Amino acid sequence: MKRTELEHVIRAAGAIAQSKELVVIGSQAILGMYPQPPADPVVSQEAEIYPIDDPSKSDLIDGSIGELSPFHEQFGYYAHGVAPETAILPPSWRTRVVRIQNENTGGVAALCLHPIDLAINKLIAGRQKDLDFVNRLIDYQLLSIDEIEAVLPELPSEYSERARTLLRKH
Repeated sequence: MKRTELEHVIRAAGAIAQSKELVVIGSQAILGMYPQPPADPVVSQEAEIYPIDDPSKSDLIDGSIGELSPFHEQFGYYAHGVAPETAILPPSWRTRVVRIQNENTGGVAALCLHPIDLAINKLIAGRQKDLDFVNRLIDYQLLSIDEIEAVLPELPSEYSERARTLLRKH
């Protein structure tokens, strides 16, 4: 997904949910901090997103512009409406979000996870594709192991230890 495509999803999701502020928690959140990152970290065609003011409208987003929808078929990318609980994040994540709001988003703001919080969430999920994503971010120097480790103490110990263990395998 490209930044302009994410902006399109933000605009459409905001209109569907009648929300002016959304949260982007999946890998496409990297496009907030890095509008033109190296190609391979952003190969996904889905943007995981929820309206901050009413997360229950995620189902409406998913049903309207989600996977296999006419939107997906026409554009080749889509929104995956998720719940805030989908991501395990440090309490301070909101202090680091990267805001996307411009003409292309139709005035709708997207709060994209900072690469540190994105990496932590991916490490905790622990799937191979998530670990590969984090490794690519580190390899491309889009964030460092030290930056991730600095935030881990904010998490409950079972999550911080899991993330730390997987991070050491890099």
